[in-house]
Amino acid sequence: MQTTGNTILITGGTSGIGLAFAKEFLKLGNKVIICGRRKNRLEEIQHQQKEIVTRVCDVAKTKDREELAAWVVTNFPDVNVLINNAGVQLLTDLTKPVDLTRVNNEVETNLTAPIHLSSLFAQHLSTKKEAAIINISSGLAFVPLSFMPVYCATKAAIHSITLSLRHQLKNTSIKVFEIAPPAVDTELGSDRREDKTLSHGGLPVDKFMEEAMEAIKNDILEAPIAGAKNSREKREVLFDIMNP
Repeated sequence: MQTTGNTILITGGTSGIGLAFAKEFLKLGNKVIICGRRKNRLEEIQHQQKEIVTRVCDVAKTKDREELAAWVVTNFPDVNVLINNAGVQLLTDLTKPVDLTRVNNEVETNLTAPIHLSSLFAQHLSTKKEAAIINISSGLAFVPLSFMPVYCATKAAIHSITLSLRHQLKNTSIKVFEIAPPAVDTELGSDRREDKTLSHGGLPVDKFMEEAMEAIKNDILEAPIAGAKNSREKREVLFDIMNP
């Protein structure tokens, strides 16, 4: 994929991997649009990086997703890249009745939103000579941690959806990427930390970005990063047989 001259929408762009992608693509000469739930954080980012376009949007809400897509296509018709990055990682104890509000929020944010947004943008992106949908999954899509079962399941589903989406769009200009991070030093997973201001450690964000951008630049459509490679033994050998 070309890494310059694009117009890129990044969900969950207010921190961590999403913000790192925004800054990197901006530096490379792209138009960058980010969305997130936190208006104050978006305002802070725009104050620091005036070229970044911001939009308040809770991707867990159907109406917000639909309004986001309509707004982007109307105001930035050159948009040709969608990065489905927004995610939430929660603890879930399946041995007792679960809080369905938390479960539904995790599923909507991590799985339903990328599915819905990809479908809302697919026809528009297919009109572009160069286009891409980049889904952020996780090494936990392949080897789950039992204390965050819903998160891991949503990321496994993102891996599966990405395979299907790539197949459905194979005759279009849209390249469909899956970037699978290992544990990266961001605020993701604060649900399980008493001090919510701390990150959980892991691979430094800049090291993750080096490898992720290299994969995107070289059209490596499925790219487990660093330690996530150990969680991914091989592709589904039956996929091409079942989907001629």
